[in-house]
Amino acid sequence: MTLNRNFHLLLLLAAICLPAVSLNARTPNPPPAAPATGGLHEVIDPRYKARYQEWKREFLSTDIGRAQWEMYAQHPHLLLTITVSGGNPNGAGSGKYKWNDKGELIEATISLGRELDEGYPSSVYYPVMNALEPFEQKQLISGTVLAATKIAHEFGHVKRTGQVDSTVYQLQTQLIPQYNKIFLSNGRDAKDPRLVEIESKIGGTPVRIWEDREYWGEANALVYLRDRFTDDRMRCALFSRIRHSVDLYAKRYEPRFLEVVRAIPNRKTCGWP
Repeated sequence: MTLNRNFHLLLLLAAICLPAVSLNARTPNPPPAAPATGGLHEVIDPRYKARYQEWKREFLSTDIGRAQWEMYAQHPHLLLTITVSGGNPNGAGSGKYKWNDKGELIEATISLGRELDEGYPSSVYYPVMNALEPFEQKQLISGTVLAATKIAHEFGHVKRTGQVDSTVYQLQTQLIPQYNKIFLSNGRDAKDPRLVEIESKIGGTPVRIWEDREYWGEANALVYLRDRFTDDRMRCALFSRIRHSVDLYAKRYEPRFLEVVRAIPNRKTCGWP
């Protein structure tokens, strides 16, 4: 059952202040480090290697999956590490970001849960991943597609983090915990001058910043599914569910989803304008 958006926001603020791991939990950002050798490094516990290879094969079954994987495998300065762990079993996270003195992202880690092929997140912040649930219930897809979609989501985070201003990102990491501590102790008064000042420095409220990051991840997940679903009928059914959730919860972010849909060459956009 989908919770209402306001309740989600309160849960989110509490989660940001606590050490609990969410679907896309970020680790504290370390200070800039010296340049590292680029490439893609897979550190997989032998217990999870077989299932990881299935998820990876599914992700690489699409053109975009292969292109993004190769981009990081051959990256000149970014070292991307992928791990599978027992914590947060159905979720995934990206973090451990490091930048060089030029502001270039040089290290990042994607951590996948050991049961990545199970568990559908809410449509409020994850309209793309959530839209897959009825397809698996009808046995039209397997959980492996869900796992690959979660991987695509995390690739989207890494891609976006490499594009943003590193100074701003690190300042957000530093000040967001302060903002949330004040907000949760002042009666949730968003007009508190201390909070207004922090917002001006980090470019918005922590919730707005967090959801912006998550919807970038979802946009990349949609790119994967756009390539994965080649049958127009099935693709349109999927896109219809995604559009419904975007209309309800993420209207301000619709352009980034539209850009993905409109990139389909000579194919239906399935009701999207």
